[in-house]
Amino acid sequence: MRLLTLALLLLVVLVQGEIWLGKTGVPRVMALQAKLADQQAINSAARARNEQLAAEVRDLRDGLEMVEERARLELGMVKPDEILVQFTRPVAR
Repeated sequence: MRLLTLALLLLVVLVQGEIWLGKTGVPRVMALQAKLADQQAINSAARARNEQLAAEVRDLRDGLEMVEERARLELGMVKPDEILVQFTRPVAR
C-alpha cells in the first residue's frame, strides 16, 4: 500500500511538473495569450483602416464631392470663373 501511495504521489508530481514547466505548460500558454492580444490589437487597427478606405471608395464612386475636395487640396485646382487669392506672411528681418 505504501508503494502504491508513493507511486501515485510521484505521478502527481510529474504531471504537475509538466503542466508548470513543460513545453505546453503555463508559461507557453501565457506567451501565446500575449501574442494573441497583440495580434488582436493589430487586427483591430487594420479593420478600422479598411473601413475608412471603404468609406472613401464609396464616396468616390457615389459623388464627385470627394474628388473635388482632393483636387483642391492636393493639386491646388480651382473651378472656372473662380479667383484664387493666396496670402503670404512677410519675412521677419
